[in-house]
Amino acid sequence: MHALRRIDLNLLLTLHALLMERHVTRAAIRLHKSQPAVSHALAQLRAHFDDPLLIRRGGQMALTARAQALLEPLEQALRHLNDLLGTSAFDPAQSSARFRLSMSDYAAHRILPGLIRHVREYAPGVDLAVSQASRETMMAQLADGEVDVALGVFAQPLDGIVVQTLFAEQFVSVADVDALPACGRLELKDWLERPHVMLAMRPDAHDEIERVLSRMGLRRRIALALPHWSAALELVAGTDLVLTVARWAVKDMGRHPTLRSFEAPLELAELAYLQAWHTRNQADPAQQWLRAAILRCSAAT
Repeated sequence: MHALRRIDLNLLLTLHALLMERHVTRAAIRLHKSQPAVSHALAQLRAHFDDPLLIRRGGQMALTARAQALLEPLEQALRHLNDLLGTSAFDPAQSSARFRLSMSDYAAHRILPGLIRHVREYAPGVDLAVSQASRETMMAQLADGEVDVALGVFAQPLDGIVVQTLFAEQFVSVADVDALPACGRLELKDWLERPHVMLAMRPDAHDEIERVLSRMGLRRRIALALPHWSAALELVAGTDLVLTVARWAVKDMGRHPTLRSFEAPLELAELAYLQAWHTRNQADPAQQWLRAAILRCSAAT
């Protein structure tokens, strides 16, 4: 008991965040505190335990032997405190939380409208901050604590990242009717000879279609690479370009009467569209509510 009187219990929460994140900035994000405040707390903890706790090793921060020994008993102590004090449930109607999402233009059209309506109805005080990034950058953002949830197709999630399937998606090709034969579709040879549009955050991206072609020993010409799904159909109309995208993206082509969709002339596997988050947010009630809302709104699309 005497030891408890010499340390603020809030410092124990900061210590736990620092030991888990091994990074002052990420610990600050996790705790919703400023970086200087966490740095000051680290200095206090180092003085209390008479140990540096975190040391730089090989360009990264690592735990000292003392810090490593503290981790398990600290987690047990915090669990017992939670059991003793009781963790209040997340109340969306009373919350003023701010969630950070990363998603593509496609997800912003398909999922975000329903999610916004859900949030405005059930959690009017909650704010959403939405960003756009490549798949690789999204993974790094989750690892670094820069975003709470990322939406996309993630073939190889990083360690510490949890994924959940929202829905399955299939590819379809689209071209202007004047650039198609009478049958309304292209055989593989003609499809490969056409200039293609690729939707990607990076012009050098190697997407699912490119991987299939690579395994077949084939290549297509990418005449236009861009990240803007919403502009893609406008660009294909009246040209000889071919666009191969998720089927939902072209479900309403009423504004483009000259465009026709057809099955791509190669076997493209069904895609699992995912939401991803870091294990640090796994048990957080607010984060659980957010992920459940995303899942529910995705199922309604």
